[in-house]
Order: sequence, then structure tokens, then C-alpha cells
Amino acid sequence: MRPLFIILIVSLVVLQHKLWLGDGNLIQLNNLEKKLMAHEQENNKLAARNRALEADISELKRGDQALEEQARYELGMIKANEIYYQFVD
Repeated sequence: MRPLFIILIVSLVVLQHKLWLGDGNLIQLNNLEKKLMAHEQENNKLAARNRALEADISELKRGDQALEEQARYELGMIKANEIYYQFVD
């Protein structure tokens, strides 16, 4: 009975060693799950940004008002017969 008990204890120690310190151990698993969560959050941010850009693109393709607004703010364009004032501090 005693040799069987010793064999079981040794096998338990070996299995615990593999669980905690071997390849694919719990520490590595925890680190990988943290990295996965960080990547998923980054992907969600990028997906939201992509949706916003797609909405801007579709608005620019559809309407003249958005195109005019874009030209005014980004390129500084003005319409004919408009007066442009620039205030400098």
C-alpha cells in the first residue's frame, strides 16, 4: 500500500509541475487572455473608427451639402459673392 501511495504522490507533483510551470501553463494562459482582451478592445475601437469613416464617405458620395462643408473647412473654399473674414489673435 505504501509504494502505491508514494507513486500517486509523485505523479501528483509531476502533474502539478506541468500544470504550473510546463508548456501551456496557467500563467501563460492568463497572459494570453489579457493580450486577447487588449486586442479585442483595440479592434472594437478601430471598427468604430472605420464605421465613422464609411459614414463620412457615403455622405460625401450622396450629398452636396457634406461635400461643400468638407471643402469649406478643410480647403478654405468660399462661394462666389461671399466675403471671407479671418480674425487673428
